[in-house]
Amino acid sequence: MKSYKFKINGNEYNVEINSVEGSIADVTVNGTSYTVEMENAPAAPAVQAAPAPVQAASSPAPAAQAAPAAKPAGAGKAVTSPLPGVIIEVSVKEGQAVKAGQKVAVIEAMKMENEIQAETDGTVTAVLVSKGDSVLEGAEIVKIA
Repeated sequence: MKSYKFKINGNEYNVEINSVEGSIADVTVNGTSYTVEMENAPAAPAVQAAPAPVQAASSPAPAAQAAPAAKPAGAGKAVTSPLPGVIIEVSVKEGQAVKAGQKVAVIEAMKMENEIQAETDGTVTAVLVSKGDSVLEGAEIVKIA
């Protein structure tokens, strides 16, 4: 078992690679286990490929996670994920008016559902995630101006 420490967007992650079989890796990120499917898994030492998918360890769909970043994000203050997990509900749409404390999304982490709420009144200028997306702590969920 290999252990790594990653710092992503200022957040530290302790990652242990438990096993790698073909293109499937069993990893533990900050105490939470994930099964990760790697694209272009190497035939040689699998451990060398581990750092690339580990960043996406909580993201079974890396393309879906990267797609919002490619689009120009709306202006405004970002509402971020308080912990890593899976988005199970997006409660707002672009152009929708929201009030401080209003639910904008729900994230499932460690078998618990957590509401993510708007911090300020405003209008949603960008929705940066979709239902089913895996996000890391600090990931931008929506932007409100």
